[in-house]
Amino acid sequence: MKVNVKNHTMMYPAPAVVASAYDEEGNADACTLAFATMCSHHPPAVMIAINTTLKRKTLKSILHSKEFCLAFPSVEHVSEVDYLGIESGYNTDKLAKINFTHQKAEKVNAPLINEFKVSVECRVMHIAEVGSHTQITGEIVNVQADEDVLSDGKIDFLKLDPLAYDDITHSYYKTGKKIDKAFKSGLKYKK
Repeated sequence: MKVNVKNHTMMYPAPAVVASAYDEEGNADACTLAFATMCSHHPPAVMIAINTTLKRKTLKSILHSKEFCLAFPSVEHVSEVDYLGIESGYNTDKLAKINFTHQKAEKVNAPLINEFKVSVECRVMHIAEVGSHTQITGEIVNVQADEDVLSDGKIDFLKLDPLAYDDITHSYYKTGKKIDKAFKSGLKYKK
């Protein structure tokens, strides 16, 4: 039997991602986000949402520069990812605090965090205010990945071992094993 539960923002599984941008003085800033998803194949694009009601320096930096990087952290960096979400860039240089390095991305003027194995470089396409958050759609103009997370030239989900986040319990999770092939498993019902 189904029962009603408390109305809450939710998406399963939700990636824990890190957005990074340069501020007005050219300093790198980054923050962890739970609100991120794909939103277009052509052009390739992602959508992120950053809380507008809290002091979010990264939001201000993205709105200023109109460019950002979005990193997909592995489970090995759970503590660093958590820190980037609970500290404000207005208080400290967060990347220096966790001893993370960065370089300018290839196609956009945004910091690419070297310790994260997969990052997409984005240009802002659209901005909308949605309740408590500013929603930003970014066109992906470049994808960078460490060789050790690739199989046959493609990003391998299991090698990346991405970090997942549950906004209901405020917990991080490790994902499981591959169970089937998309666009194949359901074919039995088309017959």
